[in-house]
Amino acid sequence: MSLGFFCKFANRLSHNKMKENSIILIQDTSIGPLVEDLRLIINHARTSVAAKANETIILMFWHVGERINREILGNKRAAYGQQIVSQVATQLQKEYGKKGFGLRSIRRMMQFAECFPDNNIVSQVATQLTWSHIIEILPLKSDIQREFYLTMASTEHWGRDLLREKIDGMLCERTAYRHRPQTWQIQGAVQGADGIIPALA
Repeated sequence: MSLGFFCKFANRLSHNKMKENSIILIQDTSIGPLVEDLRLIINHARTSVAAKANETIILMFWHVGERINREILGNKRAAYGQQIVSQVATQLQKEYGKKGFGLRSIRRMMQFAECFPDNNIVSQVATQLTWSHIIEILPLKSDIQREFYLTMASTEHWGRDLLREKIDGMLCERTAYRHRPQTWQIQGAVQGADGIIPALA
């Protein structure tokens, strides 16, 4: 076969390939608006499912913690409380797996229910925050701090890392200090110079 034949064959293949690509582009352009609408529908559904799953998990954790707290309070024995929590954690891990139902996790659920006893507030929080947010807030020492960061994280749509940054930066304490009477601020400044930090009341 001559070189000319191969050149013609290569040109024909190239022409056919360009024609195929052109058809694909035309098809993509023609269904572009449809595909975009489908993306919106799918992404919205995925977001809704994720949000609902998160809400359900947080409420489940609260109810688990609340139920265990009631059991322990009803018995009024510290030793019984320690024993029942350990037994519950072991049993739940056998039935539902170790992830999420370890002893530490169960104690967090109990603390969650104890720190936020109002189920209505928990229901609202569950639609806006994740369990990771809750874990960051639980170690705080006062109800005022917990409520402050819970509210701010919900209304300002903070991610977990930003929430942790605000807690480490003592935003609650600094905000409370700015809104104190001037006499308190002067006294606090003097105390602060001596290394005494006024407690958040």
